[in-house]
Amino acid sequence: MKNKFFALLAVGVLMLNAVGGTFADTKVNKTNKQTSQLVALLPASDAVMTFDSKRFLSDALPQILSGNQPMLSGILGKVDEMKTKTSIDLYQFEQVAVGVSIVPDKTKDFDYEPVALARGQIDAGALIAVAKIAAKGKYREEIIGDKTVYIFAVKEIAAQNKPQNANPEKMDKMLDKLMSEMAVTAFDSKTLAIGTPARVRQTLEAKTHVGADITNLLYKKQTSVMNMAAKIPNGMSAFLPLENDELGKNIDAIQYIYGAMDVSGASTSLQMTAKTKQNVQAQGLLETLQGLQMVGKAFLGSSKGADKQVYARMIENAKFSRTLNEVSLDLDVPQDDINVLIGEKK
Repeated sequence: MKNKFFALLAVGVLMLNAVGGTFADTKVNKTNKQTSQLVALLPASDAVMTFDSKRFLSDALPQILSGNQPMLSGILGKVDEMKTKTSIDLYQFEQVAVGVSIVPDKTKDFDYEPVALARGQIDAGALIAVAKIAAKGKYREEIIGDKTVYIFAVKEIAAQNKPQNANPEKMDKMLDKLMSEMAVTAFDSKTLAIGTPARVRQTLEAKTHVGADITNLLYKKQTSVMNMAAKIPNGMSAFLPLENDELGKNIDAIQYIYGAMDVSGASTSLQMTAKTKQNVQAQGLLETLQGLQMVGKAFLGSSKGADKQVYARMIENAKFSRTLNEVSLDLDVPQDDINVLIGEKK
């Protein structure tokens, strides 16, 4: 599947490696205001995600990975190594807003075109300068308005920076999933724009913006680490491996999804809502989800494996509800259960 959004995240980590809990209400309001400003700068998008990146690194990630200290230490070690070698401190990034356009391609798949705006106590120009050095000339420049956009040849950079003992076959498979090019520019002195060349151009030209139908669904939970809202493409079921017409009909009834992820106390919470055009469609979706929940509980209820028992509890604890044409899922996963799923292998 051509998932360029996740490729963008992977490429960002790759290039950076190559070059090297509750807030007060005033703090929350300030963070939301700043993130809203970033969303307002994005071009028209089918999906938008916002991240409190500082809180993610400082609070959420350490808690979620607390059951696997080697994994947590490895990730935080890379962050510290990056700061030591390049002076790039990821803790200085405060807000990130991502806008993704979703377009069906010629096969049974979707094409994802992302752009991300990342803002914080950074020197955007200096970060780009370091990335240019690491690229070893594998980039080109394009002028858009008064901005210089640097377009990096991602595959070539990845190839020249891959470990000497890397498995070539596996490396080729991973590189095939990455974008061929990634554009980067300093949107302003404290903000980086990163994405496909077309999406970065759209951001700088500012001819379109995220629609109110998307922005009105963001920030339903003000303190969340992550918020998202998306408009679902028509005929979504045709792109999914479904053999059940009833399930496909319910999926096609969904027009929007929105939600949030947060870490609080000793659990991680997820809230997701699907919005249909008509109330009767929402009722059908709710009944389908409740039916699947019953099947899942019956299937996993007698499982002996620790991980399957966790999945059974997650299915059991999932709460579905409907208000008019919206169906919501609320799920809290205790940290002890997360530890089972991501814990160290014995």
